Amino acid sequence: MDLRDLRYFETIAELQHLGRASARLHRTQPALTSSIHRLEAACGAALFEKAGRGIRLTEAGRVLLKWAQRMRFDVEDARRELASIGSGLAGHVRLGIVPTAAQFLLPPVARQLLVEAPGVTLHTVVGLIDTLKPRLLAGEIEVMVGTESADDAGFVSQLLAEDEIVIAASEQHHVFRDGVTTLEALADCRWALQPPGAPTRDWLDHTFERRGLPRPHVQVETTMLLMLPALIVQTGLLSFISRHHLQGPGRIAGLQEVPIRDATMRRRLVVTHHAQRFLSPAAQRLVALFGESAAQGVDVTTPA
Repeated sequence: MDLRDLRYFETIAELQHLGRASARLHRTQPALTSSIHRLEAACGAALFEKAGRGIRLTEAGRVLLKWAQRMRFDVEDARRELASIGSGLAGHVRLGIVPTAAQFLLPPVARQLLVEAPGVTLHTVVGLIDTLKPRLLAGEIEVMVGTESADDAGFVSQLLAEDEIVIAASEQHHVFRDGVTTLEALADCRWALQPPGAPTRDWLDHTFERRGLPRPHVQVETTMLLMLPALIVQTGLLSFISRHHLQGPGRIAGLQEVPIRDATMRRRLVVTHHAQRFLSPAAQRLVALFGESAAQGVDVTTPA
């Protein structure tokens, strides 16, 4: 199979339309059709079928797409590894990282990396784990710092820290005057939370439901997690955030934990990369620095 045919095939599979693929690839539709015919002849099976005004992959097409992507990754990795020979700690590192780790773990690690390798460039994507994981799978990022999950087969992960997510509010919030200690007492409160689908939001919603309570009344919903602590200090809203915002060097003045029993979500932060894909020397050093930082006792849940 020709690598160029496979690259065209990936684009057609993504867009599910020959015309749009032709425009993106700057190739005529007949040329793309011939490319698909060559692949189908090699595979002995049809790769696409009609779907409305477009096309979609057959079962054989889905299998070939998986292997085409893997072959492309291998070719890219080979080029990168060859280019890295003799270059030392240089080049470009693509990192995906969840907001808590970006705020509390990344700065000292990035500082040390740039001291050791001033020629390295670091592209950082801050996001939730459900957006970072697909990017790691697709090779758009090469290292990810996020929460541990059970479906990490094919990846190498190293534990960095234990994180605890707790209910918090401004020190002036009435819950502290009222001595609130139960979820039931929060039923009428308003919240600033992540959207549904975010792990912390889903955990909190399900915790309320298990008690037979309605889900929290969300007045402000945002994916900008780094704004939540400052936001709830200035408002009468509750939120669900890392305990690190409440303790130690990262403590935000005016912010306090609401001590609700059984309302603490525990998670593990790990640094992850693909087990089989090439990792540049600079990316390897970044992973090692995260590990060294963790070994020195940097913990996002307790005072340093």
